[in-house]
Amino acid sequence: MMKTVYVCTDSVTGIFSAVYDAWKAHKEEEECEIALQGFTEQQLFCDYVEVEETESKALAVEDMVRKHMGMLAYHDIYQAALAADAMKGDAVLKTCLAARKLKDSKKIMEHLGHPKVRKVFELSRKVGNESHFLVEFIRFRELESGVLYAPITPKSHVLTCIAPHFTDRFPLENWMIHDKTHRAFAVHEARKKWVLVEEAYDDTKKEEYDEYFQRFSEKEAEYEELFKSFCKTIAIKERENPVCQRGHLPLWYRPNMVEFS
Repeated sequence: MMKTVYVCTDSVTGIFSAVYDAWKAHKEEEECEIALQGFTEQQLFCDYVEVEETESKALAVEDMVRKHMGMLAYHDIYQAALAADAMKGDAVLKTCLAARKLKDSKKIMEHLGHPKVRKVFELSRKVGNESHFLVEFIRFRELESGVLYAPITPKSHVLTCIAPHFTDRFPLENWMIHDKTHRAFAVHEARKKWVLVEEAYDDTKKEEYDEYFQRFSEKEAEYEELFKSFCKTIAIKERENPVCQRGHLPLWYRPNMVEFS
């Protein structure tokens, strides 16, 4: 029998839609695979199927995972689907199919001997760690419009992981977190829920677009100088340890942090 390869976009909706199609087709682990668009390597004797991605399919898979595999498994599967890894879709699919064979499917994440389950666990941990770091390292700056703006360049799609924290932290503020890597925003209007917005602009106006996010308020400049002075004042030169510092604050987080600008 030819293996069916479900090709989808690099998104939770895409991956969950592919899982839905494989599940409805009653595929076994060795009979199917998920490949992300742009990362597909052609294999012999495979049937490639473009996945029709819909919110209804994704929601059906979410409900199935929560009901039959439990919230802890759903948490790991959801975070794994956000990871920066070309094989994450297949790991999610095979974990769901493996759970179907267990007497108690809610114990699926305990079966780390299964390579795909272990892969989901590892990816979830990476995304969780990156989200945890960003919650600490994000620096908001006030634009001329009064909106608080924070650019980030994450490896994974972490906006949905970190936005709820800042919604609770700044419920009365207008703010946005700009994921430059994946061209998306988490946008929060004061006293309302946050929303996820895809970045869209005319390439001919890119310079004007980028310039807008560099127009900071006068107060912002004053506070930035105060914050930099504070960081320099509390530093003890004799106890500087760059290696230890990199362990707690990796270099790739620093370009978006005020104190390192």
